[in-house]
Amino acid sequence: MTTTRTRVVLVALTATAALALTACGSGDGSAGSAHASHSAAAGATAGAHNAQDVSFAQTMIPHHQQAVEMAGLAADRASSAQVKDLAARIEKAQDPEIETMTGWLKAWGEEVPMAGMEHSGHAGMAGMMSDKDMTMLKQAEGTDFDTMFLTMMVEHHRGAVEMAGTEKAKGDYAPATSMAADIVTGQNAEIKEMNKLLGKG
Repeated sequence: MTTTRTRVVLVALTATAALALTACGSGDGSAGSAHASHSAAAGATAGAHNAQDVSFAQTMIPHHQQAVEMAGLAADRASSAQVKDLAARIEKAQDPEIETMTGWLKAWGEEVPMAGMEHSGHAGMAGMMSDKDMTMLKQAEGTDFDTMFLTMMVEHHRGAVEMAGTEKAKGDYAPATSMAADIVTGQNAEIKEMNKLLGKG
């Protein structure tokens, strides 16, 4: 009987140790993936993010959508090749970020902001243009468009930098805080570039 009991205890201990090792291995892998990229799926579990991360994605998505909308107007309306190039770079950078943040919210079971909402619905958001602003931009052409676009986009970028700074300070989800850091760096550089084009730099 003693031998049988010893075997049962040993088997139980071995199984427990194996489960513990498996759990540790899984956790390390998730953390590595989370730091490796802005992947929508990486580490997107209930305990991997906080309310700030959710707020960041839910507010930055419509903020980016407006920037992409503004940038899309430049191809046909801008007179400056530099403005057109900048606008194309803004679209290229922010479209994938919208997709990534949408993936996070879906994985977390949180509401995803709908595209195409009136801008007045986000009037309190830092740097957002009003419906009136957007109408004026859509009606402008040539050098008038260039000046209006650059002036509005500087303000828009400053709002994004402010929002991203809050995420860097208060967010828990590594891919989100990493994206926020990229936004701060990238958009601050673009603000300097736009101010130079406006003759302010």
